[in-house]
Amino acid sequence: MKIMETSSATRSIVDALTKAIVDHRLQPGTKLAEQKLADHFGVSRTLVRQALFQLSQNRLIRLEPARGAFVAAPAVDEAKQVFAVRRMLEAEMTRAFVRTVTPAKIKALKEHVALEKSAVEGEDISGRTELLGDFHVRMAELMGNTVLAQILGELISRCALITLMYQSASAAEHSNDEHADIVKALAARDEERAVRLMTEHLEHVEANLTFDRKVPTNDISLALS
Repeated sequence: MKIMETSSATRSIVDALTKAIVDHRLQPGTKLAEQKLADHFGVSRTLVRQALFQLSQNRLIRLEPARGAFVAAPAVDEAKQVFAVRRMLEAEMTRAFVRTVTPAKIKALKEHVALEKSAVEGEDISGRTELLGDFHVRMAELMGNTVLAQILGELISRCALITLMYQSASAAEHSNDEHADIVKALAARDEERAVRLMTEHLEHVEANLTFDRKVPTNDISLALS
């Protein structure tokens, strides 16, 4: 197999597993058996091993000597730390966004919020999860800060795992409305209000997590089917 084909195959496995994890189809603690994955994707175990290593670098999975690979199960302390880091990063991102705001950027964010609303109303759970997380990455992208966008993307992927583990049954579904309010504050160039709304939004997400909930399990063959 050519190097380019090998790289493409590895990327396809990484993308498929990442999506399954972020969409909550592969749940924390799930064992990722190399042979089962190789059979599913029709590739060698070497390519699967490369993909699993890449995912471990993003902390979406953990590799254990002599035991194999498992979907990461963030501890409570880690969950709280991830949200703390997001609040710090996104408060400053919001300040910077206000200072460089343009009608085109606001239009792009409004279009994204409209997609979120459609997914929420259509009860598209995986689409909603992805879009709500992407709102924050989209802000960084519109600022032209690819490094921040990448960092936020990784943090939000970890947040998706945390949400899966600790989301309460009565968790609020107001993220879309809160995003819309943030966009209004950005459009008005109201820096302090935008920062406050962003911080409160992230606090609301964390507040709706129940940290004593047992971790669910799932089967990889079902998750990737």
